[in-house]
Amino acid sequence: MKNSIIIFLLFNFLSLQGQHNEKITDSGSIIKKGIENIQSHLGKVPLFDASLQQVKEEVDEEMKREIRVPVPKDLAGGYTHERHKKNYATAQKAGVLYKILGEEKYAEYIKEMLLQYAKIYPDLPLHPAERSYARGKIFWQSLNDSNWLVAMSQAYDSIYEYLSEDERNYLEKDLFLPYANFLSIGNPKFFNRIHNHSTWGNAAVGMIGLVMKNDELVNRALYGLKETNIPENARDDDGGLILQEGQKAGFLANIEEAFSPSGYYTEGPYYQRYAMYPFMMFAKELENKRPEIGIFSYKDGVLIKAVYALLNLTDADGDFFPLNDAQKGMSLLNQSVVIAVDAAYYYGDQDPGLLSVAERQGKVSLDDAGMAVAMAIEQGKAEEFKKQSIDLTDGPQGNKGGVTVLRSEKADDVFSLVFKYTSQGDSHGHYDKLSFSFYNDGEEVIQDYGFARFVNIEPKNGGGYLKENTSWAKQSIAHNTITQNEKSHFNGDFDTGNKYHSEKYFSDFTKDNIQVVSAIEENAYPGTKLHRTLALLTNDIFQKPVVLDIFRIDGETENQYDLPFYYSGQIIATNFEYETPDELNKLGTGNGYQHLWTEAKGIAPGGNTRFNWSYNNRFYTLTQALKSNDSIILARIGASDPKFNLRRDPVYIARKKNTKNALFISILEPHGSYSPVTELGSNSFSQIEEIKVILDIDAYTGIEITGLQEKKIVFILSNEESSSSAKHQVKIKEKEFSWEGPYTIITK
Repeated sequence: MKNSIIIFLLFNFLSLQGQHNEKITDSGSIIKKGIENIQSHLGKVPLFDASLQQVKEEVDEEMKREIRVPVPKDLAGGYTHERHKKNYATAQKAGVLYKILGEEKYAEYIKEMLLQYAKIYPDLPLHPAERSYARGKIFWQSLNDSNWLVAMSQAYDSIYEYLSEDERNYLEKDLFLPYANFLSIGNPKFFNRIHNHSTWGNAAVGMIGLVMKNDELVNRALYGLKETNIPENARDDDGGLILQEGQKAGFLANIEEAFSPSGYYTEGPYYQRYAMYPFMMFAKELENKRPEIGIFSYKDGVLIKAVYALLNLTDADGDFFPLNDAQKGMSLLNQSVVIAVDAAYYYGDQDPGLLSVAERQGKVSLDDAGMAVAMAIEQGKAEEFKKQSIDLTDGPQGNKGGVTVLRSEKADDVFSLVFKYTSQGDSHGHYDKLSFSFYNDGEEVIQDYGFARFVNIEPKNGGGYLKENTSWAKQSIAHNTITQNEKSHFNGDFDTGNKYHSEKYFSDFTKDNIQVVSAIEENAYPGTKLHRTLALLTNDIFQKPVVLDIFRIDGETENQYDLPFYYSGQIIATNFEYETPDELNKLGTGNGYQHLWTEAKGIAPGGNTRFNWSYNNRFYTLTQALKSNDSIILARIGASDPKFNLRRDPVYIARKKNTKNALFISILEPHGSYSPVTELGSNSFSQIEEIKVILDIDAYTGIEITGLQEKKIVFILSNEESSSSAKHQVKIKEKEFSWEGPYTIITK
């Protein structure tokens, strides 16, 4: 089969040489030199050949059917929505095939489709579904209309010279120009934002502007709408501009404002993955046609850095950590990431580590970047892409908190701890300051919920966000962080949350036996300071690396503090007594608590509280140093959910009542395994004998961990001085401890 594909491609290429190449110009994202390079290597580079063949088979199959351009009426997942999506995707791919193979059937297909759209577009009203703040015409929201134009601008570009001048004039007058004006001038609230929606809109208008050689459209895309572009009836309620004074807009502003210098995208990795497609596609067009902008060097090369940030925000299976609004299971196999990785290699430093990512993806983009990647892989240049512990800053200047990923490998296990202390994350952000999640390989041991949405599944609210996304998924109690008095951070108010961000206290990845990060949040609850320190500890007294979690709370008044752990798996054992009700009751009345069923309640025993469970034939124990009057709640998501929109995931909650200051000390310990074949378990018991607070004052917190055979670890944290050069000395039970830096760890 492989040989037949190569022979087929070579035959097509050789037979078409000279026949159609005069119609392939420098106007596309693959310039003439790139086309010649691709054609000269057809049949010699297996990964590129296979990627091309896959697209060819897909397009050829679709072209057997009649072109259908139905009157829009459906939401996401419905027939008209999916039909128009299929149209633009097929047209874009057909354009690539025409450029590379030169077969006129692809150009004719694109031309016929565009003529049909040009025929209906002038009379199209707004989409009948009144669901979006910016309704589209072909789709229910302007975002999807922008998806269409990004793809169709590439299709149009590929056949630009194939078309007659009259055909081009007709398409531009009746379709492309009014389409671009609708997305921009007609939708300033959509177009003039710092948001993934606007990035798509900016790229769509800019890319069609480049094909049409319309500088006004290109500049509108790059720099946003100005006052003279915005009609009176499209201004805000006060008659003013949509933008605040001094605020930027346009494609370049979205690069400047949405990315931190480290490449982290403020909306989170799920939407970063989605936005990387328009960022990279428009960037490649600009690099070819507006090289003076230096788009891949813009903001110190942040588009390339963004690819590395995105790859580092994946678990061992390549799935993105579901920070903020996010669908679980989205991975680096997504086509947007394929394009981004290839572009980062080609326009960056030709990092051989990216080649191993491309190998894992199993396909490349069908352009000069994809060919460069495929050729380098064929030449054996690929090296492992190593994901190590990393700090990613948030905010345009990198001064609005961030995300830290701690990683550790032990035998065949890869452990990843994700600590989130970012800014709000725009409209897709959650109220989850100082939240964390923990992964063993690709398994979510302590999970983040993600969003409440069934993307493109029409029976579930048309594929859009469910109301439970606001009432549950965004709320603080839905995350592994502190909730005070059953109220969400910033009282769940977006405008308030948008003003603030957490501050990193310090991080340290320099030692073999510990990796640690610490951050502070002082605005989530006025009058309360939250300070969380998380460490991955590796020591012989543990079978595998463990998570040490120190959560200090300083309050001005007495409060109730809840600290949940959303564990995956089945309870095995506890060392505390609990009561289970005959009838389930809701844990609370609002702020997400109304979505939790109380399944059991208990009181923490004196000493340590232990909670042991099993997940995917591995054992885990959560050990906490709680006070004897603290309570434990075992709950499950699903209350106040008559349409079953939420998953029925379990949660363990430690609660402290009527206290100003509080200290939660927890150790999450992976240990042991079970074989369903041999029906034998090993190391199913915790290896921690005791964890004890040996010091807790304003300046310092000291923790002692006792393992098997009385081996001990002491961890002391400076709560007020994070400098790596600061010297400390403290006496605990007549023993002097001296060190330099924000913490020390001693093994006895």
